[in-house]
Amino acid sequence: MIKIFKTFGGYKEIAKSEKGCWVNVIQPNANEIQRLSNEFKLPQDIINDILDADERPRVEFDDTWSLVIMRIPVANENNGVPFQTIPLGVFISDDFTLTLCLRDNEVLPMEEHSPFRGQYHQITDNINFILRLFLRSGNIYLKYLKQVNQQTAAIEQDLEKSIKNRELNKLLKMEKCLVYFITSIKANEIVLARLRNSKKVTSEINEDLLEDALIENKQALEMAQIYSDIQSGMMDAFASVISNNLNVVMKQLTLISIILMIPTLIASVFGMNVPNSMENASWAMPAIILSSLLLSILGVLLFRKKQWF
Repeated sequence: MIKIFKTFGGYKEIAKSEKGCWVNVIQPNANEIQRLSNEFKLPQDIINDILDADERPRVEFDDTWSLVIMRIPVANENNGVPFQTIPLGVFISDDFTLTLCLRDNEVLPMEEHSPFRGQYHQITDNINFILRLFLRSGNIYLKYLKQVNQQTAAIEQDLEKSIKNRELNKLLKMEKCLVYFITSIKANEIVLARLRNSKKVTSEINEDLLEDALIENKQALEMAQIYSDIQSGMMDAFASVISNNLNVVMKQLTLISIILMIPTLIASVFGMNVPNSMENASWAMPAIILSSLLLSILGVLLFRKKQWF
Protein backbone atom coordinates (compact mmCIF):
# COMPACT_ATOMS: atom_id res chain seq x y z
CA MET A 1 0.00 0.00 0.00
CA ILE A 2 1.28 3.44 -0.97
CA LYS A 3 0.11 6.72 0.57
CA ILE A 4 1.47 10.14 -0.36
CA PHE A 5 1.30 13.09 2.04
CA LYS A 6 2.00 16.74 1.43
CA THR A 7 4.17 17.09 4.56
CA PHE A 8 5.92 14.87 7.11
CA GLY A 9 3.65 13.24 9.60
CA GLY A 10 0.74 12.83 7.19
CA TYR A 11 -1.18 16.02 7.78
CA LYS A 12 -2.68 16.05 4.27
CA GLU A 13 -2.90 13.15 1.83
CA ILE A 14 -2.43 13.91 -1.86
CA ALA A 15 -2.97 11.90 -5.04
CA LYS A 16 0.41 12.46 -6.74
CA SER A 17 3.88 13.12 -5.51
CA GLU A 18 5.22 16.65 -5.42
CA LYS A 19 8.38 18.32 -4.18
CA GLY A 20 8.84 17.97 -0.44
CA CYS A 21 6.19 15.26 -0.03
CA TRP A 22 6.36 12.17 2.17
CA VAL A 23 5.58 8.76 0.66
CA ASN A 24 4.68 5.97 3.09
CA VAL A 25 4.86 2.43 1.67
CA ILE A 26 3.79 -0.60 3.71
CA GLN A 27 3.89 -4.21 2.48
CA PRO A 28 4.06 -3.39 -1.23
CA ASN A 29 2.94 -5.89 -3.84
CA ALA A 30 4.71 -6.55 -7.16
CA ASN A 31 2.96 -3.69 -8.98
CA GLU A 32 3.72 -1.22 -6.21
CA ILE A 33 7.36 -2.27 -6.17
CA GLN A 34 7.50 -1.66 -9.90
CA ARG A 35 5.94 1.78 -9.34
CA LEU A 36 8.57 2.62 -6.74
CA SER A 37 11.26 1.77 -9.24
CA ASN A 38 9.72 3.63 -12.19
CA GLU A 39 7.97 6.66 -10.72
CA PHE A 40 10.15 7.39 -7.70
CA LYS A 41 13.40 6.17 -9.26
CA LEU A 42 14.15 4.01 -6.25
CA PRO A 43 17.07 1.63 -6.98
CA GLN A 44 16.00 -1.99 -7.08
CA ASP A 45 18.79 -3.10 -4.75
CA ILE A 46 17.61 -0.61 -2.10
CA ILE A 47 14.06 -1.96 -2.32
CA ASN A 48 15.34 -5.51 -1.90
CA ASP A 49 17.49 -4.48 1.06
CA ILE A 50 14.65 -2.81 2.93
CA LEU A 51 12.22 -5.66 2.22
CA ASP A 52 14.73 -8.20 3.55
CA ALA A 53 13.58 -9.17 7.07
CA ASP A 54 17.20 -9.75 8.18
CA GLU A 55 18.63 -6.47 6.87
CA ARG A 56 20.87 -4.69 9.38
CA PRO A 57 20.44 -0.99 10.29
CA ARG A 58 22.80 1.31 8.44
CA VAL A 59 23.23 4.71 6.80
CA GLU A 60 24.16 5.24 3.14
CA PHE A 61 24.89 8.51 1.35
CA ASP A 62 24.94 9.12 -2.38
CA ASP A 63 25.28 12.26 -4.48
CA THR A 64 21.51 12.66 -4.94
CA TRP A 65 19.98 10.54 -2.16
CA SER A 66 20.49 9.20 1.34
CA LEU A 67 19.24 6.02 2.97
CA VAL A 68 18.65 5.27 6.65
CA ILE A 69 17.59 1.78 7.72
CA MET A 70 16.48 1.12 11.29
CA ARG A 71 14.90 -1.91 12.93
CA ILE A 72 11.51 -1.49 14.55
CA PRO A 73 9.45 -3.88 16.74
CA VAL A 74 6.31 -5.56 15.47
CA ALA A 75 3.86 -8.03 16.97
CA ASN A 76 4.23 -11.57 15.70
CA GLU A 77 1.86 -14.54 16.00
CA ASN A 78 3.28 -17.01 13.50
CA ASN A 79 5.94 -19.05 15.32
CA GLY A 80 5.05 -18.40 18.96
CA VAL A 81 7.53 -15.56 19.46
CA PRO A 82 5.31 -12.64 20.56
CA PHE A 83 7.43 -9.87 19.04
CA GLN A 84 10.21 -9.53 16.51
CA THR A 85 12.01 -6.74 14.67
CA ILE A 86 11.92 -5.80 11.01
CA PRO A 87 13.73 -3.12 8.95
CA LEU A 88 12.19 0.26 8.24
CA GLY A 89 13.92 2.18 5.45
CA VAL A 90 13.85 5.95 4.96
CA PHE A 91 14.91 7.05 1.47
CA ILE A 92 15.70 10.77 1.20
CA SER A 93 16.04 12.66 -2.08
CA ASP A 94 15.78 16.30 -3.12
CA ASP A 95 12.15 15.87 -4.23
CA PHE A 96 10.61 13.55 -1.64
CA THR A 97 11.14 11.38 1.43
CA LEU A 98 9.98 7.77 1.23
CA THR A 99 9.51 5.29 4.08
CA LEU A 100 9.30 1.60 3.20
CA CYS A 101 8.50 -1.36 5.45
CA LEU A 102 7.58 -4.95 4.67
CA ARG A 103 4.81 -5.11 7.31
CA ASP A 104 2.28 -2.87 8.99
CA ASN A 105 3.65 -1.54 12.27
CA GLU A 106 2.93 0.85 15.12
CA VAL A 107 5.79 3.21 14.29
CA LEU A 108 4.13 4.29 11.04
CA PRO A 109 0.68 2.69 11.12
CA MET A 110 -0.97 2.82 7.74
CA GLU A 111 -4.47 3.31 9.15
CA GLU A 112 -3.45 6.54 10.93
CA HIS A 113 -3.14 9.53 8.62
CA SER A 114 -0.98 11.47 11.06
CA PRO A 115 1.16 9.55 13.53
CA PHE A 116 2.67 12.86 14.67
CA ARG A 117 -0.53 14.89 14.91
CA GLY A 118 0.01 15.28 18.64
CA GLN A 119 3.14 17.39 18.02
CA TYR A 120 2.86 21.15 18.42
CA HIS A 121 4.86 21.95 15.29
CA GLN A 122 4.83 20.39 11.86
CA ILE A 123 7.92 18.47 10.81
CA THR A 124 9.62 20.24 7.94
CA ASP A 125 13.07 18.62 7.98
CA ASN A 126 13.72 15.04 6.88
CA ILE A 127 16.54 14.42 9.38
CA ASN A 128 14.40 15.50 12.32
CA PHE A 129 11.63 13.35 10.84
CA ILE A 130 13.99 10.37 11.06
CA LEU A 131 14.85 11.28 14.66
CA ARG A 132 11.16 11.28 15.50
CA LEU A 133 10.91 7.81 13.97
CA PHE A 134 13.73 6.64 16.24
CA LEU A 135 12.01 8.25 19.23
CA ARG A 136 8.69 6.64 18.35
CA SER A 137 10.42 3.30 17.81
CA GLY A 138 12.00 3.52 21.26
CA ASN A 139 8.59 4.13 22.80
CA ILE A 140 7.17 1.08 21.02
CA TYR A 141 10.12 -1.02 22.24
CA LEU A 142 9.34 0.03 25.82
CA LYS A 143 5.67 -0.77 25.34
CA TYR A 144 6.39 -4.25 24.00
CA LEU A 145 8.99 -4.92 26.71
CA LYS A 146 6.35 -4.33 29.38
CA GLN A 147 4.10 -6.84 27.63
CA VAL A 148 6.96 -9.35 27.48
CA ASN A 149 7.52 -8.90 31.21
CA GLN A 150 3.83 -9.48 31.93
CA GLN A 151 3.74 -12.63 29.80
CA THR A 152 6.91 -13.90 31.45
CA ALA A 153 5.38 -13.40 34.91
CA ALA A 154 2.32 -15.43 33.84
CA ILE A 155 4.55 -18.24 32.51
CA GLU A 156 6.52 -18.22 35.76
CA GLN A 157 3.32 -18.75 37.75
CA ASP A 158 2.41 -21.69 35.52
CA LEU A 159 5.87 -23.18 35.97
CA GLU A 160 5.58 -22.97 39.75
CA LYS A 161 2.43 -25.12 39.59
CA SER A 162 3.49 -27.61 36.95
CA ILE A 163 6.83 -27.83 35.18
CA LYS A 164 6.09 -28.93 31.63
CA ASN A 165 7.85 -28.62 28.31
CA ARG A 166 5.12 -26.30 27.02
CA GLU A 167 5.83 -23.61 29.63
CA LEU A 168 9.58 -23.97 29.16
CA ASN A 169 9.18 -23.53 25.41
CA LYS A 170 7.17 -20.35 25.99
CA LEU A 171 9.90 -19.02 28.26
CA LEU A 172 12.52 -19.85 25.65
CA LYS A 173 10.57 -17.91 23.01
CA MET A 174 10.40 -14.91 25.34
CA GLU A 175 14.16 -15.07 25.65
CA LYS A 176 14.43 -15.24 21.86
CA CYS A 177 12.24 -12.15 21.59
CA LEU A 178 14.51 -10.23 23.98
CA VAL A 179 17.58 -11.22 21.97
CA TYR A 180 15.93 -9.72 18.87
CA PHE A 181 15.23 -6.51 20.77
CA ILE A 182 18.72 -6.16 22.24
CA THR A 183 20.45 -6.74 18.90
CA SER A 184 18.19 -4.30 17.03
CA ILE A 185 18.35 -1.53 19.64
CA LYS A 186 22.15 -1.67 19.73
CA ALA A 187 22.25 -1.38 15.94
CA ASN A 188 19.82 1.57 16.03
CA GLU A 189 22.08 3.39 18.49
CA ILE A 190 24.98 3.02 16.07
CA VAL A 191 22.86 4.58 13.31
CA LEU A 192 21.89 7.49 15.58
CA ALA A 193 25.53 8.08 16.46
CA ARG A 194 26.48 8.11 12.80
CA LEU A 195 23.73 10.61 11.97
CA ARG A 196 25.01 12.89 14.72
CA ASN A 197 28.64 12.71 13.58
CA SER A 198 28.18 12.51 9.81
CA LYS A 199 29.46 15.48 7.83
CA LYS A 200 27.07 14.70 4.98
CA VAL A 201 24.06 15.70 7.07
CA THR A 202 23.69 19.31 5.98
CA SER A 203 20.47 20.21 7.79
CA GLU A 204 20.58 21.29 11.41
CA ILE A 205 19.84 18.47 13.82
CA ASN A 206 17.52 19.15 16.73
CA GLU A 207 19.81 18.23 19.61
CA ASP A 208 16.94 17.95 22.09
CA LEU A 209 15.12 15.55 19.80
CA LEU A 210 18.30 13.56 19.20
CA GLU A 211 18.94 13.37 22.94
CA ASP A 212 15.39 12.18 23.57
CA ALA A 213 15.75 9.48 20.92
CA LEU A 214 19.06 8.33 22.42
CA ILE A 215 17.57 8.25 25.93
CA GLU A 216 14.54 6.22 24.81
CA ASN A 217 16.72 3.72 22.96
CA LYS A 218 19.12 3.44 25.90
CA GLN A 219 16.27 2.88 28.33
CA ALA A 220 14.77 0.23 26.06
CA LEU A 221 18.17 -1.46 25.76
CA GLU A 222 18.70 -1.50 29.53
CA MET A 223 15.22 -2.88 30.17
CA ALA A 224 15.69 -5.59 27.54
CA GLN A 225 19.04 -6.59 29.04
CA ILE A 226 17.59 -6.69 32.57
CA TYR A 227 14.66 -8.83 31.47
CA SER A 228 17.01 -11.08 29.51
CA ASP A 229 19.27 -11.57 32.55
CA ILE A 230 16.24 -12.35 34.72
CA GLN A 231 14.93 -14.88 32.23
CA SER A 232 18.36 -16.51 31.90
CA GLY A 233 18.54 -16.88 35.68
CA MET A 234 14.97 -18.18 35.71
CA MET A 235 15.77 -20.78 33.06
CA ASP A 236 18.81 -21.95 35.05
CA ALA A 237 16.74 -22.10 38.24
CA PHE A 238 13.98 -24.15 36.63
CA ALA A 239 16.57 -26.44 35.03
CA SER A 240 18.00 -27.07 38.51
CA VAL A 241 14.49 -27.68 39.87
CA ILE A 242 13.75 -30.18 37.12
CA SER A 243 17.04 -31.99 37.76
CA ASN A 244 16.39 -32.04 41.51
CA ASN A 245 12.84 -33.37 41.01
CA LEU A 246 14.19 -36.11 38.79
CA ASN A 247 16.73 -37.10 41.45
CA VAL A 248 13.99 -37.19 44.11
CA VAL A 249 11.78 -39.39 41.95
CA MET A 250 14.64 -41.77 41.14
CA LYS A 251 15.57 -42.02 44.84
CA GLN A 252 11.99 -42.79 45.84
CA LEU A 253 11.69 -45.45 43.15
CA THR A 254 14.96 -47.01 44.33
CA LEU A 255 13.78 -47.11 47.96
CA ILE A 256 10.45 -48.65 46.93
CA SER A 257 12.37 -51.31 44.98
CA ILE A 258 14.46 -52.10 48.07
CA ILE A 259 11.36 -52.42 50.28
CA LEU A 260 9.67 -54.71 47.77
CA MET A 261 12.84 -56.80 47.51
CA ILE A 262 12.53 -57.91 51.17
CA PRO A 263 9.34 -60.02 50.86
CA THR A 264 10.49 -61.16 47.43
CA LEU A 265 13.72 -62.50 48.93
CA ILE A 266 11.92 -64.28 51.77
CA ALA A 267 9.40 -65.82 49.40
CA SER A 268 12.23 -66.97 47.13
CA VAL A 269 14.10 -68.65 50.00
CA PHE A 270 11.08 -70.53 51.34
CA GLY A 271 9.82 -71.32 47.88
CA MET A 272 12.84 -73.50 47.06
CA ASN A 273 12.19 -77.20 46.53
CA VAL A 274 14.40 -78.28 49.48
CA PRO A 275 13.54 -79.40 53.03
CA ASN A 276 13.36 -76.52 55.52
CA SER A 277 11.62 -78.16 58.53
CA MET A 278 8.51 -76.02 58.00
CA GLU A 279 6.86 -77.74 55.08
CA ASN A 280 4.46 -79.69 57.33
CA ALA A 281 3.72 -76.84 59.79
CA SER A 282 0.29 -75.23 59.57
CA TRP A 283 1.61 -71.90 60.83
CA ALA A 284 4.39 -71.66 58.22
CA MET A 285 2.53 -69.55 55.66
CA PRO A 286 1.19 -66.92 58.14
CA ALA A 287 4.60 -66.74 59.81
CA ILE A 288 6.40 -66.13 56.54
CA ILE A 289 3.91 -63.45 55.48
CA LEU A 290 4.06 -61.77 58.89
CA SER A 291 7.86 -61.78 58.96
CA SER A 292 7.92 -60.29 55.44
CA LEU A 293 5.59 -57.50 56.50
CA LEU A 294 7.55 -56.79 59.68
CA LEU A 295 10.87 -56.61 57.87
CA SER A 296 9.36 -54.36 55.19
CA ILE A 297 7.91 -52.04 57.86
CA LEU A 298 11.27 -52.04 59.62
CA GLY A 299 12.95 -51.01 56.38
CA VAL A 300 10.47 -48.18 55.86
CA LEU A 301 11.03 -46.91 59.41
CA LEU A 302 14.80 -47.07 58.90
CA PHE A 303 14.61 -45.03 55.70
CA ARG A 304 12.27 -42.48 57.29
CA LYS A 305 14.67 -42.11 60.21
CA LYS A 306 17.40 -41.22 57.73
CA GLN A 307 14.91 -38.88 56.00
CA TRP A 308 15.24 -40.68 52.71
CA PHE A 309 11.46 -41.00 52.43
